[in-house]
Amino acid sequence: MTSPATEPQGSFLKQPRAVWAVAFACVISFMGLGLVDPILTSIAKQLHAGADQVSLLFTSYMAVTGVAMLITGFVSSRIGAKKTLIAGLVLIVIFSAVAGAMNSVGGIVLARAFWGLGNALFIATSLATIVTLAAGSLKQAVLLYESALGIGIGLGPIVGGQLGGISWRAPFFGVAVLMFIALVATAVFLPTIPTQGPKTSIADPIKALRYPGLLVVALTSLLYNFGFFTLMLAAPFPLQTSAANVGWIFFGWGLLLAFNSIWGAPWLESKIGTVASIVFALVGFAALLAIMALWTTHKPVIVVCVILAGAFLGINNTVITTLVMGSAPVPRPVASASYSFVRFAGASVGPYLAGKLLVHNIHSPFWMGAAATALAVVLLLSFKRFVPAAGAPSHGSAEEAEVLETADLD
Repeated sequence: MTSPATEPQGSFLKQPRAVWAVAFACVISFMGLGLVDPILTSIAKQLHAGADQVSLLFTSYMAVTGVAMLITGFVSSRIGAKKTLIAGLVLIVIFSAVAGAMNSVGGIVLARAFWGLGNALFIATSLATIVTLAAGSLKQAVLLYESALGIGIGLGPIVGGQLGGISWRAPFFGVAVLMFIALVATAVFLPTIPTQGPKTSIADPIKALRYPGLLVVALTSLLYNFGFFTLMLAAPFPLQTSAANVGWIFFGWGLLLAFNSIWGAPWLESKIGTVASIVFALVGFAALLAIMALWTTHKPVIVVCVILAGAFLGINNTVITTLVMGSAPVPRPVASASYSFVRFAGASVGPYLAGKLLVHNIHSPFWMGAAATALAVVLLLSFKRFVPAAGAPSHGSAEEAEVLETADLD
């Protein structure tokens, strides 16, 4: 059996069932990111909570996801990719259902924290698994993963909005059902992949931050994610509309995000380069947040800006994620875990602060997001010399692209 890197290139849609099983699970997993957005105001109203309290639904989820990234390599290098994926999926199934059964914001926040642990185990392992098992080139495998990510983020708000029109609990139970299907598909179709190479320690992702290139990219993403999660948390409140309507608005946001993640970002990067593409996306997003801060009480402005933000977020997500893979001479899983730890754990403070600010002034969260995103531009340009060229090979990438000769993928 040949490796994906050496197989003839064909349609990236012609994949083994194992790859489709993991890709489907990726879609549902990333749905969880935007799922709660349309129901934030419903949860706040029905459980008699403030914006600062419901903001913890994002904060607990992202903080635990970020910190747990430090252990994903440790776990997967010892028990294997399949068991790690299944463990993550089991946690998501259990605690998404638990979140739907809770009668207090505190209970949902705690369930979301354990959901974040499962999400970390799954996300950190799914990309490497798809790259390893996918037919075709490495680029096609990454495209498949980015497609699943974009579709999941796009579907999350609309699923959350439509089910949220029934009850704020319904989106959580809906994810539990869909993730259970993904769990069964992964268990049945994914072959056992023996661990390869040296075992990863918990300290490796922290040690990787000593490389300036990785640190600069990670901190840039942390600041950008302050803006990203400020938008996710704060935008539904000035809209003052139903969960279904918020879902449709963020569905438009998700469509633009998915389109630019898959097609727009590669095109722009080929025209103006990697760093210029990131700067373009960050400046555009900061400008939209500033406009939202100025005209927060004008609902049409908020709607248009939320949807347009998806275009800039799609560009930045793809370009900066590709860039981080070559930003340090460490294995890709270690670089990814290090980067994800900084951006998720650090940026989890964003929605918490946004919720606190919302209580006092509805404009201020958007100003905070705009300032943080603008600071990301300053940081990136100030330390541009440390950022490597996009696509630079990272240490160990050949090992990650190998397909097991004994694996039966059909």
